Amino acid sequence: MKTLERFSQFVGSTFAYWVILFAVVAFMLPAGFTWIVPFITPLLGIIMFGMGLTLSASDFKGVVKRPFEVFAVVAGQFLIMPLLAFALAKGLQLPPEVAVGVILVGCCPGGTSSNVMTFLAKGDVPLSVTATAVTTVLAPIVTPALILLFASEWIEVSPVSLFISIVNVVIIPIVLGLLVKRFFNRQATASVKVLPLVSAVAIIGIVAAVVSNSQQQIAQTGLAIFGVVILHNVLGYLLGFAFAKLLRMDLPKVKTTSIEVGMQNSGLGAQLATAHFSPLAAVPSAIFSVWHNISGSILANIFAKMGTGEKEIDAKEQIS
Repeated sequence: MKTLERFSQFVGSTFAYWVILFAVVAFMLPAGFTWIVPFITPLLGIIMFGMGLTLSASDFKGVVKRPFEVFAVVAGQFLIMPLLAFALAKGLQLPPEVAVGVILVGCCPGGTSSNVMTFLAKGDVPLSVTATAVTTVLAPIVTPALILLFASEWIEVSPVSLFISIVNVVIIPIVLGLLVKRFFNRQATASVKVLPLVSAVAIIGIVAAVVSNSQQQIAQTGLAIFGVVILHNVLGYLLGFAFAKLLRMDLPKVKTTSIEVGMQNSGLGAQLATAHFSPLAAVPSAIFSVWHNISGSILANIFAKMGTGEKEIDAKEQIS
């Protein structure tokens, strides 16, 4: 078990490299990965089940203890990224399927990777965990409504079908995870140690499936989509940072808001695109899955160095 835990930690710490590796291999040898496509929904369900195993009542106490901060982060998540996606789709005159794919990513809740990046950035981890949990719980209602609002210009949207999909692949697995933790706490606590490995394998599988299934479309438009995804993600970080500054949050909360806004549950975007729209619409989510883990790591490293000088000065003043 100890060996498995160490391997899980190793895969978790090198996750971005594995995603890139398998994305490249799936692009070069698509026939070897297309069999995973029918399993995208179960794989996402496994990730959400794992999230349920790690959640507790304390993760939602922040809503009561500091509602303004949680509301601000959640509002930033569901306002900034969808608006950015719509503006990029219109401003860059993206093809309909690509536009829908970018908007799908923008309308998704926060991704669990943001909690890790917030920790590495020396941000407010409890706020990050609470905000991710809240946006995920709100996703069945908010995400279909946002997709209907912003994507219906390009494609017909069925919010009811989207609602049912999100409940099936997000809410039900999370509830099952919570129930398992409640009634089998000892076993659940032990299994949490290998969750990074399970989640990493599931996300890698989703990315490989989408890339292999859309290999020809990526070959034709991949660079353009990659550019849009990078722009969307980076602008999300910047506007999230500015939004938190505007609300006069302290530095750890500013870092948290920036990361929460910029990082999305792109696995959900890929699942929704594959199930309800088209393979090409799933490509932005697949690329986002690769890119935001790279950009998040870089940003966390930059954020971790911010404010250290001020702390040193404060410490010297207290000593003197």
